[in-house]
Amino acid sequence: MRHAKRSFKVGRNTSHRRSLMANSLKSLIEHGRIETTVTKAKELRRYAEKMVTLAKKDTLASKRLAIGRMMVSFNALNSKDARRAKGGDLSVYNADRKVVGKLFGELKDRYKDRNGGYTRIIRGKTRIGDNASKCFIEFI
Repeated sequence: MRHAKRSFKVGRNTSHRRSLMANSLKSLIEHGRIETTVTKAKELRRYAEKMVTLAKKDTLASKRLAIGRMMVSFNALNSKDARRAKGGDLSVYNADRKVVGKLFGELKDRYKDRNGGYTRIIRGKTRIGDNASKCFIEFI
C-alpha cells in the first residue's frame, strides 16, 4: 500500500517522471505559463513552489540544489564566447542557464514578500483525442 506517499505517479516510472517534471519546470520558469493536463499541473505545482522558495534563500547551496533538481545542463564556453558573456552578451548561454538566472533574479524579487502560493492552475477544455482535462499553470 502507498500510505503517506505524496506524489502523483503520472503513469510513468521514476526516472521518466523526474525528467518530465524537470523539463516542465524549466518551461514554466522560462515562459511563465504552460498548458498541460490537470494531474501533471498539480504535481508540477509542488516542484515550482519549492524552487521559488529555494530562490528566495539565494545561497550557493540553494542554487546548486535548484540546478540539480531541474537537471540543468551547462554548455562549455570557448574563450571567445566567455569574453562575450563577460561583456554582457548573454546570447551565448543555452536556455537552461537563462532559466536559473531568471529563477534567482526576476522570480526571487517578485515573490520576496509572499509566503507561498506562487502558482495558479486555470482549468480549460478537454483534449480531443483522449478527453483528458487540460489546464494552464502560471506564476501569479
